[in-house]
Amino acid sequence: MTSLPIDRARARAAFDAYVAPYDAHNPRVALKVEHTLRVAELADRIARESGFTPAGADVCWLAGLLHDIGRFEQLRRWDTFRDGDSADHAAIGIDVLFEGAAHLDDPAVVNVVPVPRADDAAFCEHARKTGALRAFIGEAASNSELGSLVRAAVGYHSAFRLPGDLDARTRAVCDVIRDADKIDILRVTCTDNVETVLCVTEDELLASAISPAAEDAFFAHRCVERSERSTPADYLVGLACFAYELVYPASLEIALDQGFLFEPFEHPFGIVRPFTDRATAHLMNRMDGHLRAWVDERLY
Repeated sequence: MTSLPIDRARARAAFDAYVAPYDAHNPRVALKVEHTLRVAELADRIARESGFTPAGADVCWLAGLLHDIGRFEQLRRWDTFRDGDSADHAAIGIDVLFEGAAHLDDPAVVNVVPVPRADDAAFCEHARKTGALRAFIGEAASNSELGSLVRAAVGYHSAFRLPGDLDARTRAVCDVIRDADKIDILRVTCTDNVETVLCVTEDELLASAISPAAEDAFFAHRCVERSERSTPADYLVGLACFAYELVYPASLEIALDQGFLFEPFEHPFGIVRPFTDRATAHLMNRMDGHLRAWVDERLY
């Protein structure tokens, strides 16, 4: 896929240097560091199990390492994962990696203008020095085809759909990163705290309804668009829908092996109490059975 070697130790050290100044006491920062490292390893595994060359697996590992780099500035400025309440985190990632962090205040990227902070200038300078792609792989590699592949994978990793005009190589890498991201989001939201991820209480989640749009998406076997999610329960339905759009067979097998595929219905965020909204409880049980049957048809 590319003849330029990737020094994984260098890239990992550069990642550690980039995230070092961000608030490690913020549970959302720690969550994203851990998520990033797992996505990189998942991307490597999916690529290898799907027949990629070692060089191609290296590209996928690197793209996984960098896919969420925009989250750290998002968290520092807005302390949220919600792009609509802050900025497009994928666009921030492209800005940091490829454009010298020059557009962090651009209306095309920012949806909600953040309150200015005294350390804004220092963090912008930090992003320019340590966040550029060349810091991870060197100047020559960053200006090669490898740079283009990473740019696409980072820029499109959270898009609802990939553009239709991507070449086969770029699409293959993007699909690996999107699969790896989906698999690990299932883990994060089933092992982390509901307040950390959704900014709602356990009681609020259990009392929430499932919107008709989210229900329709689930039974149509497609992911739920952000605009279709209006309740906390919708978020869980959206997670379950990830299974439908995993591209590589290896990805579905990995997701099943990890044991998190059905957790949105069974024990979301480790919650053992049942949904207090009776309609939600009934529909969640129905969706659970439907998804299990769908997975069985594809793997057994």
